[in-house]
Amino acid sequence: MDAMKSGWFSEIDDLWPGFALSLQVVKVLHRERSQYQDVMVLETRSHGRALILDGIIQCTERDEFAYQEGIAFLPLCSHPNPKTVLIVGGGDGGVAREVAKHPQVERIVQVEIDPKVLEVSRKYLPLMSAGLDHPKVTLNVGDGFEFLKQHTGEFDVIITDSSDPIGPALSLYQESYFSLMKAALKPGGIVCSQAGTAWANLDHVTQTLQHVRSVFPVAAYGTVAVPTYPTGQIGFVLGSLNIETDFKEPKKVFSDNELEQMKMKYYDEKVHRAAFALPRFIAKALTEKHNKY
Repeated sequence: MDAMKSGWFSEIDDLWPGFALSLQVVKVLHRERSQYQDVMVLETRSHGRALILDGIIQCTERDEFAYQEGIAFLPLCSHPNPKTVLIVGGGDGGVAREVAKHPQVERIVQVEIDPKVLEVSRKYLPLMSAGLDHPKVTLNVGDGFEFLKQHTGEFDVIITDSSDPIGPALSLYQESYFSLMKAALKPGGIVCSQAGTAWANLDHVTQTLQHVRSVFPVAAYGTVAVPTYPTGQIGFVLGSLNIETDFKEPKKVFSDNELEQMKMKYYDEKVHRAAFALPRFIAKALTEKHNKY
């Protein structure tokens, strides 16, 4: 897993065989093995600090806002009144920071399995970890899978900010997990989970979306651009219990003044709509997979 060579970190993994993204490293700020995974924080030359889990880039200070705003506001703005939100994962705090900005959100519950990620993020990534201590947030250390089993019918929106489908995050990509999320939702609730990039893992994307379709009457796949993720793009699967949900058309549209006050850098209603405008080869693959069932 040690991809540090000649002052560069390279993200090399079988999930995207044959290519890698590299960041020039100024200093390794932290590295240790937690109970669950290898945790590393790097000071990079051009992207600020970067959090690396099991050799995979989770976020960099330069572009983290694109992912955090996307995974938070695509589901939040698709729901008519998202008062209560559950975040599974997201130990760096970035998603909590963004969810807390939404004026209709009153209560955020977060469950992170690895306390070391919380500790390291608080020490080295204060711009993101500030979200962990927002007054709307109640933070729990534990297994999101087990947490969901004990909380039914509680949440308007559930966001799963997980790492890729290896190690402790593997269970968060199974159909059984989406069934648990469904049970934890209030009527008309919405879920959103990180689902990888179709450019590198089209089979994984189609399979994950099929899990959502098997559980929710409305499902969709959307993308945002994040330069330091594989292929420069990341996708999300979304599911809704409300058959009238149209993920392509936001229920909540913020004015430019509101977006400025919320310090939004990536998301607005145009980006929301564009997230679901998929290239033909992706749309075709997702449709063909759906038609097989």
